[in-house]
Amino acid sequence: MNETFKEYLQNQNLSQNTIISYTSTLEQYHNQFHTFTRKNLREYKYFLMENYKPQTVNLRIRAINCYLESIHKEQWKLSGVKVQQKPFLENVISEADYLYFKNCLKQDQEMYWYFVVRFLAATGARVTELTQMKVEHVRMGYLDLYSKGGKLRRIYIPARLQKETLQWLSEENRQSGFIFLNKHGERITSRGIAGQLKHFAVRYGLDPSVVYPHSFRHRFAKSFLERYNDIAMLADLMGHESIETTRSYLRKTSTEQKTIINQIVDW
Repeated sequence: MNETFKEYLQNQNLSQNTIISYTSTLEQYHNQFHTFTRKNLREYKYFLMENYKPQTVNLRIRAINCYLESIHKEQWKLSGVKVQQKPFLENVISEADYLYFKNCLKQDQEMYWYFVVRFLAATGARVTELTQMKVEHVRMGYLDLYSKGGKLRRIYIPARLQKETLQWLSEENRQSGFIFLNKHGERITSRGIAGQLKHFAVRYGLDPSVVYPHSFRHRFAKSFLERYNDIAMLADLMGHESIETTRSYLRKTSTEQKTIINQIVDW
């Protein structure tokens, strides 16, 4: 059953991380319930709500609903749980810390990791999308991705980053193939990138809680809106299905809120 579902997910053009997440959810369900019934599905949802955070509950509900679609039982789909939105963004690297971080990497000749950080922050790519980028995409200046339902998303590589990267690749004698490889010459994993970023955060005296791959995607969104306030365009660039997801980037971080309060409250 899991292999059939895995094949279904692959045909939906879902990322490898999503496929792993969805199939492991199905395994978890089958460890508790042998069959799919409305009663069992409700009990599984209650189990999730008692043991996981709302974001995780919704992720696993999406996985189960996807499986129900695959067996043509859409009428049994579960509803998600409400996630309380915080009035501020958390754990987003500041623009100053981003500039400091990339400059430290460049100064120390850690060019591979300099470009990892540059690509994440300057393209808004997810880390799984970053690992798909090839030398050929840099030459073209963009990477096209197709999501579920065949929707196209284009990740643009800004001209300055494109020029700088091509020069680096030329110096490394890299003419084709994936840009970010591990020491074995294979595509680096998301976990490998996340772990190394934490290592560099400690080296340069940065808070490790704000130095992780998705933080730089947040940085892209925040910086884009500060310079070009077009939330609809940002939603397209980020690949968000709903513009409501993108609206969260209009919020200040808690640090920014505190700074503003300290500046303006004089009563």
